[in-house]
Amino acid sequence: MRADPVALVVGAGALAGWLAPAAAAVAPPVAALFHLPLRLPTGRGIALTFDDGPHPEGTPAVLEALDRAGASATFFLVGEQVERRAALVAEIAAAGHEVGVHGYRHTLLVRRRPGAVRDDLSRATAVIEDATGRPALSYRPPYGVFSLAALRIVRERFSPLLWSRWGRDWERQATPASIAALAARDLGPGDVVLLHDADYYSAEGSWRRTVEALPAVLDAALATGEPLVTPSEST
Repeated sequence: MRADPVALVVGAGALAGWLAPAAAAVAPPVAALFHLPLRLPTGRGIALTFDDGPHPEGTPAVLEALDRAGASATFFLVGEQVERRAALVAEIAAAGHEVGVHGYRHTLLVRRRPGAVRDDLSRATAVIEDATGRPALSYRPPYGVFSLAALRIVRERFSPLLWSRWGRDWERQATPASIAALAARDLGPGDVVLLHDADYYSAEGSWRRTVEALPAVLDAALATGEPLVTPSEST
Protein backbone atom coordinates (compact mmCIF):
# COMPACT_ATOMS: atom_id res chain seq x y z
CA MET A 1 0.00 0.00 0.00
CA ARG A 2 1.51 3.31 -1.09
CA ALA A 3 1.68 6.21 1.34
CA ASP A 4 -0.53 9.19 0.62
CA PRO A 5 1.87 12.01 -0.38
CA VAL A 6 -0.53 14.66 0.87
CA ALA A 7 -0.71 12.99 4.26
CA LEU A 8 3.08 12.78 4.35
CA VAL A 9 3.41 16.47 3.61
CA VAL A 10 0.80 17.39 6.23
CA GLY A 11 2.47 15.14 8.77
CA ALA A 12 5.89 16.60 8.04
CA GLY A 13 4.49 20.10 8.38
CA ALA A 14 2.89 19.30 11.72
CA LEU A 15 6.14 17.80 13.00
CA ALA A 16 8.11 20.83 11.83
CA GLY A 17 5.68 23.11 13.65
CA TRP A 18 5.90 21.03 16.82
CA LEU A 19 9.71 21.20 16.77
CA ALA A 20 10.01 24.79 15.52
CA PRO A 21 11.23 26.40 18.79
CA ALA A 22 13.47 23.48 19.75
CA ALA A 23 16.76 25.00 18.57
CA ALA A 24 16.21 28.40 20.20
CA ALA A 25 18.90 27.95 22.86
CA VAL A 26 21.63 27.52 20.24
CA ALA A 27 20.11 29.49 17.35
CA PRO A 28 19.47 33.16 18.18
CA PRO A 29 17.30 33.73 15.07
CA VAL A 30 14.96 30.96 16.23
CA ALA A 31 14.90 32.46 19.72
CA ALA A 32 14.05 35.86 18.26
CA LEU A 33 11.30 34.39 16.09
CA PHE A 34 9.57 32.89 19.12
CA HIS A 35 10.41 35.79 21.45
CA LEU A 36 12.39 33.47 23.68
CA PRO A 37 14.84 35.49 25.76
CA LEU A 38 18.48 34.45 25.77
CA ARG A 39 19.41 37.58 27.72
CA LEU A 40 17.97 39.74 30.46
CA PRO A 41 15.09 41.91 29.25
CA THR A 42 16.61 45.24 30.34
CA GLY A 43 20.03 44.44 28.94
CA ARG A 44 21.57 45.39 32.28
CA GLY A 45 23.20 43.22 34.91
CA ILE A 46 24.41 39.63 34.64
CA ALA A 47 22.39 36.62 35.77
CA LEU A 48 24.07 33.47 37.04
CA THR A 49 21.72 30.51 36.78
CA PHE A 50 22.02 26.94 38.04
CA ASP A 51 19.94 24.04 36.71
CA ASP A 52 18.96 20.55 37.88
CA GLY A 53 19.12 20.90 41.68
CA PRO A 54 18.79 20.84 44.53
CA HIS A 55 21.77 18.56 45.19
CA PRO A 56 22.89 17.61 48.72
CA GLU A 57 26.52 18.58 48.05
CA GLY A 58 26.54 20.71 44.92
CA THR A 59 23.88 23.19 46.00
CA PRO A 60 25.39 24.03 49.42
CA ALA A 61 28.82 24.45 47.81
CA VAL A 62 27.40 26.86 45.23
CA LEU A 63 25.48 28.75 47.91
CA GLU A 64 28.67 29.15 49.93
CA ALA A 65 30.59 30.53 46.94
CA LEU A 66 27.79 32.96 46.14
CA ASP A 67 27.62 34.10 49.75
CA ARG A 68 31.36 34.80 49.83
CA ALA A 69 30.99 36.97 46.73
CA GLY A 70 27.79 38.65 47.93
CA ALA A 71 26.14 37.51 44.70
CA SER A 72 22.55 36.65 43.82
CA ALA A 73 21.67 33.81 41.46
CA THR A 74 18.71 31.89 40.10
CA PHE A 75 18.18 28.17 40.66
CA PHE A 76 15.98 26.33 38.16
CA LEU A 77 14.86 23.36 40.23
CA VAL A 78 13.55 19.91 39.32
CA GLY A 79 10.44 18.94 41.25
CA GLU A 80 11.42 15.33 41.92
CA GLN A 81 14.63 16.56 43.57
CA VAL A 82 12.80 19.26 45.52
CA GLU A 83 10.57 16.61 47.09
CA ARG A 84 13.67 14.88 48.44
CA ARG A 85 15.32 18.05 49.79
CA ALA A 86 12.69 20.70 50.47
CA ALA A 87 14.69 22.11 53.40
CA LEU A 88 17.60 22.85 51.07
CA VAL A 89 15.26 24.68 48.70
CA ALA A 90 14.07 26.78 51.62
CA GLU A 91 17.72 27.67 52.28
CA ILE A 92 18.13 28.86 48.68
CA ALA A 93 15.12 31.14 49.03
CA ALA A 94 16.12 32.35 52.49
CA ALA A 95 19.53 33.38 51.14
CA GLY A 96 17.77 35.75 48.75
CA HIS A 97 18.21 33.78 45.54
CA GLU A 98 15.47 33.37 42.96
CA VAL A 99 13.91 29.96 42.38
CA GLY A 100 12.59 28.98 38.97
CA VAL A 101 10.92 25.86 37.58
CA HIS A 102 12.82 23.29 35.52
CA GLY A 103 10.00 20.76 35.42
CA TYR A 104 9.02 17.94 37.73
CA ARG A 105 10.96 15.36 35.73
CA HIS A 106 13.96 16.21 33.57
CA THR A 107 12.42 15.01 30.29
CA LEU A 108 12.50 16.53 26.81
CA LEU A 109 9.30 18.47 26.24
CA VAL A 110 9.17 17.51 22.56
CA ARG A 111 8.39 13.96 23.73
CA ARG A 112 5.42 15.05 25.83
CA ARG A 113 1.82 15.62 24.90
CA PRO A 114 0.30 18.95 25.99
CA GLY A 115 -1.64 17.30 28.82
CA ALA A 116 1.54 15.73 30.17
CA VAL A 117 3.33 19.09 30.00
CA ARG A 118 0.55 20.72 32.02
CA ASP A 119 0.62 17.95 34.61
CA ASP A 120 4.41 18.17 34.93
CA LEU A 121 4.33 21.94 35.35
CA SER A 122 1.56 21.83 37.93
CA ARG A 123 3.31 19.16 39.96
CA ALA A 124 6.68 20.94 39.82
CA THR A 125 5.16 24.30 40.70
CA ALA A 126 3.30 22.89 43.69
CA VAL A 127 6.34 21.26 45.31
CA ILE A 128 8.66 24.20 44.59
CA GLU A 129 6.29 26.85 45.88
CA ASP A 130 5.47 24.75 48.92
CA ALA A 131 9.20 24.56 49.72
CA THR A 132 9.90 28.28 49.17
CA GLY A 133 6.61 29.80 50.30
CA ARG A 134 6.53 32.13 47.31
CA PRO A 135 5.52 31.96 43.66
CA ALA A 136 7.97 30.85 40.98
CA LEU A 137 8.07 33.28 38.07
CA SER A 138 10.63 31.88 35.63
CA TYR A 139 10.82 28.63 33.70
CA ARG A 140 13.60 26.90 31.80
CA PRO A 141 12.87 23.66 29.93
CA PRO A 142 15.01 20.54 30.38
CA TYR A 143 17.91 20.67 27.90
CA GLY A 144 16.69 24.15 26.88
CA VAL A 145 14.29 22.58 24.36
CA PHE A 146 10.68 23.65 23.83
CA SER A 147 7.98 22.18 21.66
CA LEU A 148 5.55 24.71 20.24
CA ALA A 149 2.72 23.41 22.42
CA ALA A 150 4.88 23.41 25.55
CA LEU A 151 5.98 26.98 24.94
CA ARG A 152 2.36 28.12 24.71
CA ILE A 153 1.50 26.30 27.92
CA VAL A 154 4.51 27.66 29.81
CA ARG A 155 3.65 31.22 28.82
CA GLU A 156 0.25 30.92 30.48
CA ARG A 157 2.00 31.18 33.85
CA PHE A 158 5.75 31.72 33.55
CA SER A 159 8.37 33.85 31.85
CA PRO A 160 10.62 31.49 29.88
CA LEU A 161 14.37 32.11 30.04
CA LEU A 162 17.19 30.39 28.14
CA TRP A 163 20.80 31.63 28.24
CA SER A 164 23.47 33.55 26.35
CA ARG A 165 26.57 31.98 27.95
CA TRP A 166 27.22 28.48 29.23
CA GLY A 167 30.06 26.51 30.76
CA ARG A 168 29.11 23.15 29.23
CA ASP A 169 29.80 21.87 32.72
CA TRP A 170 27.63 18.78 32.28
CA GLU A 171 30.12 17.15 29.91
CA ARG A 172 32.44 14.41 31.10
CA GLN A 173 35.49 16.09 29.55
CA ALA A 174 34.80 19.50 31.12
CA THR A 175 37.39 20.94 33.50
CA PRO A 176 37.16 23.89 35.90
CA ALA A 177 39.31 25.89 33.49
CA SER A 178 37.18 25.05 30.44
CA ILE A 179 33.97 25.82 32.32
CA ALA A 180 35.23 29.20 33.50
CA ALA A 181 36.60 30.11 30.07
CA LEU A 182 33.34 29.34 28.29
CA ALA A 183 31.03 30.85 30.88
CA ALA A 184 33.02 34.10 31.15
CA ARG A 185 33.88 34.58 27.45
CA ASP A 186 32.98 38.15 26.38
CA LEU A 187 30.71 38.42 29.40
CA GLY A 188 28.79 41.67 29.49
CA PRO A 189 25.55 43.50 30.27
CA GLY A 190 22.41 41.40 29.90
CA ASP A 191 24.14 38.03 29.77
CA VAL A 192 22.52 34.97 31.32
CA VAL A 193 25.03 32.29 32.35
CA LEU A 194 23.99 28.63 32.46
CA LEU A 195 25.71 26.35 35.00
CA HIS A 196 24.63 23.28 37.01
CA ASP A 197 24.73 22.60 40.73
CA ALA A 198 23.75 18.93 40.35
CA ASP A 199 24.83 15.86 38.39
CA TYR A 200 21.61 13.84 38.34
CA TYR A 201 21.22 14.25 34.58
CA SER A 202 24.84 14.82 33.54
CA ALA A 203 28.34 13.40 34.03
CA GLU A 204 28.85 12.02 37.52
CA GLY A 205 30.59 14.52 39.77
CA SER A 206 30.26 17.35 37.26
CA TRP A 207 29.03 19.70 39.98
CA ARG A 208 32.46 19.53 41.62
CA ARG A 209 34.10 21.05 38.55
CA THR A 210 31.43 23.74 38.43
CA VAL A 211 32.09 24.66 42.05
CA GLU A 212 35.83 24.87 41.33
CA ALA A 213 35.16 27.11 38.31
CA LEU A 214 32.66 29.36 40.07
CA PRO A 215 35.10 31.78 41.75
CA ALA A 216 36.67 32.58 38.37
CA VAL A 217 33.23 33.06 36.81
CA LEU A 218 32.17 35.34 39.65
CA ASP A 219 35.39 37.36 39.37
CA ALA A 220 34.85 37.80 35.61
CA ALA A 221 31.24 38.87 36.11
CA LEU A 222 32.08 41.35 38.86
CA ALA A 223 34.97 42.74 36.80
CA THR A 224 32.49 43.95 34.20
CA GLY A 225 31.07 46.40 36.73
CA GLU A 226 27.61 44.96 36.17
CA PRO A 227 25.50 43.86 39.14
CA LEU A 228 24.69 40.18 39.52
CA VAL A 229 20.90 40.06 39.33
CA THR A 230 18.00 37.66 39.04
CA PRO A 231 15.50 37.71 36.16
CA SER A 232 12.76 39.28 38.29
CA GLU A 233 15.14 42.07 39.33
CA SER A 234 15.81 42.81 35.67
CA THR A 235 12.21 43.22 34.52
